[in-house]
Amino acid sequence: MLDGLTNSKSEETLMTTDTASNGNGEAQQSPSLNILAQYVKDLSFENPGAPRSLQARERAPSININVNVNANPLAENDFDVVLSLNAQAQDGDKVLFNVELAYGGVFRVSGFPQEHMLPLLFIECPRLLFPFARQIVSDATRNGGFPPLMIDPIDFAQMFAQRMAEEKVRAQVANSNTTN
Repeated sequence: MLDGLTNSKSEETLMTTDTASNGNGEAQQSPSLNILAQYVKDLSFENPGAPRSLQARERAPSININVNVNANPLAENDFDVVLSLNAQAQDGDKVLFNVELAYGGVFRVSGFPQEHMLPLLFIECPRLLFPFARQIVSDATRNGGFPPLMIDPIDFAQMFAQRMAEEKVRAQVANSNTTN
């Protein structure tokens, strides 16, 4: 039987962090990444042509999927990471369905070097959120009368590298415009 003392003792044990010496006699906190909360920030499903859009088709619709990741600090070690998924199915020029999801998570990040923070927030955090967001999109399309849309796994590392390359180009263009 669990009582208040046993419960609080368990929480204390879970909340302690390991420390290791860095060789200079200073304690160094081991890195940790914890999900404090996950939530649906925004969910929209549109089926503008219903019930005609639900009729059988000779060919599969074209599906366009857009993915975006944003991260914002909440406190010193807490960050809000939002994975946005937008999927639109079209048959020719007619929209069959449009689903938009903003799925967020509050992450506590501690003990990581500063140079690892951006990759952690824009690669690892969305990688943890993606399976849940994928399921929500799948359920929304199925509940809308269509076959469930199962989004293929996303390479967040490639997305991050592409985003960093775009930022570098923007910085170079801005820098060359100020020197001219």
